[in-house]
Amino acid sequence: MKTILSGGLLLISAAMAAGCHGGESTSPAVVQTIQARVVESRQQQLPQNLRSTGTVHARETAVVSAQVMGRIRQVLVHEGDSVHAGQTLVVLDDAGLRAQVEQAQAGVKAAQNAQAAAESNAALAASTLGRYKQLESEKSVSPQEMDEVSRRAEAAAANLDAVRAQTDAARAQESGARTMMSYTHLVAPFSGVVTARMADPGTTAAPGVPLLQVDQAGALQLQATVDESAIGAVHKGMKVQVATNAANPMNIAGTVSEIVPAADPSSHSFLIKIDLPSSSQLRAGMYGMAEFANGTRQAILIPRSAVVARGSLACTYVLDGKGIAQLRYLTLGAPQGDFVEVLSGISAGEKLVDTPSDRDIAGKRIEVQP
Repeated sequence: MKTILSGGLLLISAAMAAGCHGGESTSPAVVQTIQARVVESRQQQLPQNLRSTGTVHARETAVVSAQVMGRIRQVLVHEGDSVHAGQTLVVLDDAGLRAQVEQAQAGVKAAQNAQAAAESNAALAASTLGRYKQLESEKSVSPQEMDEVSRRAEAAAANLDAVRAQTDAARAQESGARTMMSYTHLVAPFSGVVTARMADPGTTAAPGVPLLQVDQAGALQLQATVDESAIGAVHKGMKVQVATNAANPMNIAGTVSEIVPAADPSSHSFLIKIDLPSSSQLRAGMYGMAEFANGTRQAILIPRSAVVARGSLACTYVLDGKGIAQLRYLTLGAPQGDFVEVLSGISAGEKLVDTPSDRDIAGKRIEVQP
């Protein structure tokens, strides 16, 4: 009995299994279809710009330093002060130089007294010579007496010339001493703004050691460098777009005013000076980027609305030949208005899903929405 029951159970199980397998049906997976707007990538010529970074400077900058050795008595300005041309900025101690001026003045006075005496002697000798010549015409003087008077007159005239030269030398020495004393007052070379102060009262100023820096008032310029391989694209007078990296970034138009003809031997680059228009927002020392036009190039553009972000990566949904959306990773370039340049990841003429938002539509069929 047990053997018969076991066999019956096996037959029932086999029948049930056969019934189950017979009921299964294989059907293809259904692809979900959604509606979306579709845009197309396109190829377009774009201006090719050469970019260069630099720093904003005053068109003229002067470093004020002493021309004579001396202790600094006063520094009359601070950083940020506006100054005008000829304004006194630093005063040095002039006691020693004043003594030299007084000594030179005494020398001039002594020379003038000597010159007055020499002029009197020369005048007397000339007058005596005139009287002797009258007597000589009357045969009243001997030739020897006439020679002696003539020699005295010549000596007096020569002595007067020598004393006059000494007087001129004394006056020149006085002028030089006054000039040296004038160097104790350091003045602004032009109107501008004090941008650096490197000395305080009590310190000793030496010739050539910077004390102040003054930037000329008025418009500024951007000084940027251009590699030697691209210097042919830059010429004097060309218009340049300049962007500043300030608290309130600006895009302004500048003009190339100077190209330094010799390249820097260490960097193989040329210094370019770009005149900027006057602006209250520009300050010396700001960072700026200049864009020089350098022909055109072919680029692939897509609407910025077709770009989605996946983490830190830029992507877009591309339709294949069957209209199925596929996620494609992109390398993007610079924005171009409502479009953005694609450096890699897509070709011209491909269809893209516009404004896919944050939904994942990879693998779904796209029905074009008008």
